[in-house]
Amino acid sequence: MQLAASQLEAFVTEIFVAAGAVENVARQTAGHLALANLKGHDSHGVVMAPSYVTNIKRGFLNPHAHMSVVKDSGGVVLIDGGTGFGQVVGAESTAFAIDRARDNGIACVGLRNAHHLGRIGTYGEMCADAGMVSVHFVNVVGHEPLVAPFGGAEARLQTNPFCTVVPRVNGPPIVLDMATSFIAFGKVKVAYNAGKTIRNGALVDHEGVPTNDPNVMFTRPGGSVQPFGLYKGYGLALMCELLGGALVGEWTMQPAHERTGTVINNMLMLVLNPEAFGGTERFQQEIDGMVDYLYATKPAKGVDKVRIPGEPERETFADRSVNGVPVDERSWQELAGAAKLAGLAEDAVAKYAA
Repeated sequence: MQLAASQLEAFVTEIFVAAGAVENVARQTAGHLALANLKGHDSHGVVMAPSYVTNIKRGFLNPHAHMSVVKDSGGVVLIDGGTGFGQVVGAESTAFAIDRARDNGIACVGLRNAHHLGRIGTYGEMCADAGMVSVHFVNVVGHEPLVAPFGGAEARLQTNPFCTVVPRVNGPPIVLDMATSFIAFGKVKVAYNAGKTIRNGALVDHEGVPTNDPNVMFTRPGGSVQPFGLYKGYGLALMCELLGGALVGEWTMQPAHERTGTVINNMLMLVLNPEAFGGTERFQQEIDGMVDYLYATKPAKGVDKVRIPGEPERETFADRSVNGVPVDERSWQELAGAAKLAGLAEDAVAKYAA
């Protein structure tokens, strides 16, 4: 089925309210998820809502939590998310970092103990809207590992996101937002729900043999997601684990920590004010010149044009804003199940299904 993002946002908002969140928190979180769908990141969209509801019911997600400053050293700040909605405490922490960078030229902010932060690019885009450069190292803990280290046949890491965003005055920001795995696990889940295969290189089975079948991630003995770029992606994933996890969260995937089945993110965020360097004008001139130079590249055979990071998401956003967001039947049934678990009335679910 195809649904307008506004419908998905309204439905998920009602689900979160029924599960115990206040209206504005529910709407902010649902809006973040629906925006991820609009930008083509279905893995970080409304498909995540059922796990959020489950974690509220299990006491792993506190829908009323907000950020709290644990340690403030001026340029370096440690924030605790209190296992609150990541979309809420993540946005609060980013706004805090922007204000601090505006005053000091730089802010190094660690956010620990946040429930799933969602699409990290959202926080980078917040910084870009304020004219700031940002870099984000994120680790994922709380459940069994999914990603094998380079050369391994057993999972030891998660899909640890890395993101960096550069603002542009004369155009949309340049947004590099990626999992350090070959593919985000949410995309494996989307393919599994839709009964589709996964492209080559993304998965191995429990013996380390490459496979296109997403079912290997949902059976026992289980398979693993591969790092992107062989040892390069593995190395970057490890740095996210050590900087976001060990440094900020003091919580990594090493087995001394209990794995209860929740999803917790820890994030090290660097926010830089261009005015503290050579100034915004020269910085933007160089960005525009570089972007124009890239756009002038002769496209390879079979490619329509060269794009910059973040452009595919904007193209998908334009298409889905008009034509709606595709939702497969299994994902819809999981959303309906989450609504029932949250206590939403059946007629409210039927309203959106219609």
